[in-house]
Amino acid sequence: MSPAAEASVPLERYTGTPKLMVPAFGVGVLGILATLAVYLATDAKGIAAHSYLLAFSYWVGISVAFIIMIAIFHTAKAKWLILLRRTMETGASTIPIFVVLILPLAFMANYLYPWLDSSPLNAKITGLEAEHLSHKVHFYLNPTFTAVRHVIYFAVWIFAAWKLRKLSVQQDTEGGLDFTRRLRRFSPGMLPPLALTITFASFDWLMSLTPLWQSTIFGVYYFAGSFLSAFCILTIAATYARGQGLFGNLVTTAHFHNLGKLMLAFTAFWAYIAFSQFLLVWVANIPEEAPWYGVRIFGAWKPASIALFFLHFVLPFFTLLSRNLKLQPRKLSLVAFYLLAVHAFDLYWLIWPALTGDQGPSINPLTILTLVTSFVGVGGIAVGFALKNASNNYTMPVKDPYIAESLRYVQP
Repeated sequence: MSPAAEASVPLERYTGTPKLMVPAFGVGVLGILATLAVYLATDAKGIAAHSYLLAFSYWVGISVAFIIMIAIFHTAKAKWLILLRRTMETGASTIPIFVVLILPLAFMANYLYPWLDSSPLNAKITGLEAEHLSHKVHFYLNPTFTAVRHVIYFAVWIFAAWKLRKLSVQQDTEGGLDFTRRLRRFSPGMLPPLALTITFASFDWLMSLTPLWQSTIFGVYYFAGSFLSAFCILTIAATYARGQGLFGNLVTTAHFHNLGKLMLAFTAFWAYIAFSQFLLVWVANIPEEAPWYGVRIFGAWKPASIALFFLHFVLPFFTLLSRNLKLQPRKLSLVAFYLLAVHAFDLYWLIWPALTGDQGPSINPLTILTLVTSFVGVGGIAVGFALKNASNNYTMPVKDPYIAESLRYVQP
């Protein structure tokens, strides 16, 4: 790295922000305890369980998306994003805490998954449907194989996140091109297992809520929303991470323009995958598949489905077409906050019909309470863990050989 480039890099390590980290952990623990209290002390066990599933799948999806994002950019040898890479690595480094956060989900699983023998929900599946389900349970949806799959998921995610971050942080101390070469060699081989694990995890957590329904494109749908949300968090971090030892002051309008274009691209990609999945099910019109959409596009869920189309695609797509908006960090961050909220609504649309069916969205005090406590519970602990991991490290790869190119990046 040239002396000029080194002089422009904030070389002080980030010392941490206890004023944010401690409250994040505190709110997180209180939120999860409140959700478990509702589950244990009331008859709203299904509401509490589905609320926690929404929160867990929201935050863990973003963490895994960061891992995949880092691997993609190393594979593509992208240089403009190097300035922002440490933020992605910090987000990816939260994945170990989800090994603990999945335990309440396992505890409440009986009120989520009708394929469990101990679930009170399996009484609703009778006749030929019960026979079909028994075949799935015997081969795939059985507790032992499900546990084995989860061990594989988290082993792949934790190893990939650890390796990508370890080499990057080591480079901060030792410098040199060797670490960059090793990261670029390691990343392409990790992309297939990362893609497969997030796909099958989405099958286990979300698709198996309705075990007789299946879609091979469902994992891509879940990934698209999580990836879009990861770019939103990266945009927000780049906007507000300003101060001593932070990288935000070095992020240029060219970086924000690229982040805005990626947000636009994945807004369109999400819509493309959503429509593709709907079209395949609609055309096939198979009795086992059609009811999943039938519940959502007819009856009480129809307004929510229409709203999702406009809120998740039409409004952000046409908003992000503006070049001027993508050059203004604070306005772009407002769009990012909005898309993060809409992603939560998307997961609600995926999850909640499995609980309420034709009754439509449930809006009552207990539902609102558990949705909020679960979301801030899982999110608070994840954010606190990310801030803890960021402490005592640089907020950018200060000795990456290409950091100077990233700092002076301009639109081609």
